[in-house]
Amino acid sequence: MLIQASALRVEFDGFRAVDDLDLTVQEGELLGIAGTNGAGKSTVFGAIAGQVSPCTGSILFAGTDITRMSIHRRARMGLARTFQVPREFGELTVQENLLAAARNDRHETLLAAWVRRSAAEQADAALRDQADQWLALTGLTAQASTLAANLSGGQKKLLELARAMMTQPRCILLDEPFAGVNPVLIEQLIRVLQTIHDRGITLIIIEHHLRALRGLVSRLIVMDQGRIIAQGPPAKVLDDPRVAHAYMGGIV
Repeated sequence: MLIQASALRVEFDGFRAVDDLDLTVQEGELLGIAGTNGAGKSTVFGAIAGQVSPCTGSILFAGTDITRMSIHRRARMGLARTFQVPREFGELTVQENLLAAARNDRHETLLAAWVRRSAAEQADAALRDQADQWLALTGLTAQASTLAANLSGGQKKLLELARAMMTQPRCILLDEPFAGVNPVLIEQLIRVLQTIHDRGITLIIIEHHLRALRGLVSRLIVMDQGRIIAQGPPAKVLDDPRVAHAYMGGIV
C-alpha cells in the first residue's frame, strides 16, 4: 500500500469539501479520479500533497503518517504533484526549470564545495543529462533554451511532468493534465504517462472528463459532494447509474 487516507474530512468556512473519505492506492497503480466541478477531487489532492490541512482523518504514504507533514518533506519522500493551471518558472528556460526542481542531497558548506568541486561538477553534469532525458521523453528538447513563459498550454503541462520526474518521485498526482490541451498534445501526454507508469511510478490522475480516462487507467474512482460514489474498472464505473446521475447525462 503506497497511499492510505482514512476518514478524511476537509472543510472550508463550514462547507464540507471532502466528507469522511477513505482512499487506498497501491504501489505502481495507475488510478483515475473523476467527478464534476466541486466534487472534491482537487481538495483530496491538496490534502495528500500538503497544500490543504484536513480537519480530521489521516494520510499514510508508504506507511508513514504525512497528515501534518510539510510539503517539502513529502516531496523528498517521493510525492510529486502537477496542477490544472501549470506553475512554471516563466523567467527560466525549460531546461533551467528542470534543474531547479532536481533533488540536491549534497548540503555542502562552501569549504566542502570548494574541496569537492570536481565531484560537484560531475553531479551537476549528471543532472543536466537527466534533464535532457526527460526533455527528450516529453518532446521538449527543441524548447530546452526557450523561456517557459513562451510555451503553449500543452507544452507547459509536459514541462510540469518532466519537472516532477526530476524529483525522483514514487508517485505523481496529476490535476486535470488534459484540460485546455489540443488533441495532438493529449495523445502525446498519454504516451508520456504510459511510459512513466511502465517505469514503476504510481500515477493518480484527476480528470473532469471520464472519456479521457477510459483507456488509460486501470481503476477509476468517481466522487460527488466530497464522497466516493463508485470505483472499479472504468467500464464498470461508467455503467453505474449513480455516476450517470451525478453527471446528469452530461459527459459520461
